[in-house]
Amino acid sequence: MKKIFISMLILGITGCKKNPDKFVNNTNTDSTQKDTAGYVSKNNIEDKEAALKHSNEQIVQLLKDKKYSKLAGFIHPEKGVRFSMYAFIVPEEDKVFSKSDFLKFQPTRTIFTWGTMDGSGDLYQATLNDYLTKWVYSKDFASGQVSFNEFQGSGNSLNNLKKIYPGADFTENFIKGSGPDTGMDWNCLRLVFEKYQGNYYLVGIINDQWTI
Repeated sequence: MKKIFISMLILGITGCKKNPDKFVNNTNTDSTQKDTAGYVSKNNIEDKEAALKHSNEQIVQLLKDKKYSKLAGFIHPEKGVRFSMYAFIVPEEDKVFSKSDFLKFQPTRTIFTWGTMDGSGDLYQATLNDYLTKWVYSKDFASGQVSFNEFQGSGNSLNNLKKIYPGADFTENFIKGSGPDTGMDWNCLRLVFEKYQGNYYLVGIINDQWTI
C-alpha cells in the first residue's frame, strides 16, 4: 500500500509539471507596454490612440501639478520639444528644448522670448517656468474634451501643425467658451507625438485660441 501511495504521489507531481495551464499567474509581464509616452505600438490604430490619450492625460496632469521633472521624461530624445504660443507654428522663432536643457532652465530665472502677442504685437517674454504655468496651462485643460488627430478648436489663425509635423500624431484638450462669446473664448492645448525607436515621445506643445 505504501509503494502504491508513493507511486501515485510521483504521478501527481509529474502531471502538474506537464500541465502548467493549471497555474494562474496574474502578473502582467507584457514588455510592450510602458506607463509613459514610451508606449510600444502593436501596429493597431486603436491601441495607439488609447496609448497616446493615456500619455496625454499624464502630461496634462503633470502640467497641472507643476511636476516638470517628470514631464521631461516624455520629451523626444533627439528632437526635443517645441513650444508654440498659437496654432501657427514658426520654426524659426519657436523655442525648442532638449530634455537636458528643459531640466536645466526650468528652475532658473532665464528670460526667453516666446513669440508675439496677438492683438498688441508685443513680445511675450518670460522664464520657462512662468511660460509653463501662465501660458501653457493657462486654463484647466485636465477638464477639457480630448480628441485624437482631430481639431476641435477652429478660429481665424492659420493652423499648420500637419505641415510642420507630417505623419505625426497629436491630441487636443479643448475647453469651449462660455456665455455669449462661446465661439470666441475657447482654448485648447495640443500635444504632438512622434515615434522614435518604437516608442512615442513628445515633440510639440501647442496652445491655440481665438485670435484677432
